Amino acid sequence: MSSHGAALPMLSRKCTGLTGEAHVPGDKSISHRSLILGAMCVGETRITGLLEGQDVLDTGRAMRAFGAEVEDLGQGNWRVYGVGVGGFTEPDNVIDCGNSGTGVRLIMGAMATTDMTATFTGDASLNSRPMARVTDPLALLGARAYGRRGGRLPMTIVGAADAAPVQYTVPVPSAQVKSAVLLAALNARGESQVIEREATRDHTERMLAGFGATIETEETAEGRIIRLQGQPELKAQDITVPRDPSSAAFPVCAAIITEGSDVLVPNIGLNPTRAGLFTTLIEMGADLTYENLREEGGEPVADLRAKFSPNLKGIEVPPARAASMIDEYPVLSVVAAFAEGRTEMHGVKELRVKESDRIDAMAKGLRAAGVTVDEGEDWWAVEGRGFGNVTGGATVESRLDHRIAMSFLILGMASEQPMQVDDGGPIATSFPIFESLMGGLGAIIERV
Repeated sequence: MSSHGAALPMLSRKCTGLTGEAHVPGDKSISHRSLILGAMCVGETRITGLLEGQDVLDTGRAMRAFGAEVEDLGQGNWRVYGVGVGGFTEPDNVIDCGNSGTGVRLIMGAMATTDMTATFTGDASLNSRPMARVTDPLALLGARAYGRRGGRLPMTIVGAADAAPVQYTVPVPSAQVKSAVLLAALNARGESQVIEREATRDHTERMLAGFGATIETEETAEGRIIRLQGQPELKAQDITVPRDPSSAAFPVCAAIITEGSDVLVPNIGLNPTRAGLFTTLIEMGADLTYENLREEGGEPVADLRAKFSPNLKGIEVPPARAASMIDEYPVLSVVAAFAEGRTEMHGVKELRVKESDRIDAMAKGLRAAGVTVDEGEDWWAVEGRGFGNVTGGATVESRLDHRIAMSFLILGMASEQPMQVDDGGPIATSFPIFESLMGGLGAIIERV
């Protein structure tokens, strides 16, 4: 079953010559944060280019439940009238975050230092994912969490009435955990510090500064130290959401492995904490170039041009790059299948606790498609077969995971035999126009 209805089996077939422009949706990470910070500021925030996937829509509904005015103005334009830091009101009903780990963890952080109680749930995939990595640091700020065994949803959070500041070292690289603590610290007295041993995507820090918070970042020998002054009055902003590099990964990778392709993907955010996939593809020999480099809203942006690249080579991806491309490893492993030689990916244990165990899901599916994969707890390796030698011809489980479903549909565009996923429904959570966008470029995707 998909996260929001009956299962939707989908199949992709070998095609040639993906061409044209791929206008991918707005960045999901920035879209979530725009709604949440808009709800926590004073005044009206206008958002242009919001990703209208199910995950982000669920976050918008949650902000309404906490008392903010959230209005869809059409065509990706939204209005949020915030209630201020500490101004959330207790929701009348359970907050359903659907499939979104980012949404639920950030919202938990945003409400954890307000004197109220809220209960969170999600779909079967989200309810199986561990939340202790967020609720443990929130407890240091005074919040209490009551969930199912293993720290899983449904879960009730009792917010702290008078939160004290915190100093917290994030134990594993996780932008979700870091962001949840920073959002909670907004309503704590005094200065809080969050320390990252490995840098993760910094959209929360950039956006907090843009909304008027006093926040500083310092690079030290022990890691990145982020200092945040609590109880600011955040000020409403006009936000233009750049297009999502994680969504851009799919047409880019499809073009690289599909013969005769030349695809332009405009207006992609190239924040250094998000662009690891593109660096890796270039190192593998992909014909991928940045055009019209510029800055928009404090974020680096460019148009990406991806062309068919028949001479890809397997590489060892540096573990330090993992945080900047954690969501892109599934589709990278598809590209690796069409390279010559072995591609190794280390330091990726975070993939085990995403919407699914992504290492296991991709390994099983790639093996079914005729590709050799080795794996460990925090690493995996793909033995590339070279262009024209990936068999395909398998039906794989998407496991309620949008990125698993899209990755295997991309594989089917270049494999000798079609690839089928048992449920493409979850794709709507992050990339609702995936099917039509890829079809417009020349891909053959069928509902079966």
